[in-house]
Amino acid sequence: VQLVESGGGSVQTGGSLRLSCVVSEYTTNSYCMGWFRQAPGKEREGVAALDSDGRRNYADSVKGRFTISQDSAKNTLYLQMNSLKPEDTAMYYCAAEFLARVPGGYCYTAVLERGDIDHWGQGTQVTVSS
Repeated sequence: VQLVESGGGSVQTGGSLRLSCVVSEYTTNSYCMGWFRQAPGKEREGVAALDSDGRRNYADSVKGRFTISQDSAKNTLYLQMNSLKPEDTAMYYCAAEFLARVPGGYCYTAVLERGDIDHWGQGTQVTVSS
């Protein structure tokens, strides 16, 4: 499974970006997908999670500003980022895990707490200037 992100760039505070992540194949119909970010000198953190049952979860720092979605027909995961702040500056990564089934709460834990996902993209840089 390969994941390729795009859509990063430089914006001013208050601006918007939409990140895309093309997933080469869905090996099962049950999956957990997420967006992560890592700023220089900081640990990687989970930002948003989406599972195959449509459950979405967000880190507190991005709730109300970021939206995770997908277009299954295009095998593409998105992260719409609005009202961007300088503290959102980071390398953003998408990740995916395919399972036999996805219990409720699994994706929240995997993305937002453990950061334990099987497949990763190479990242796309987001820079927000004040």
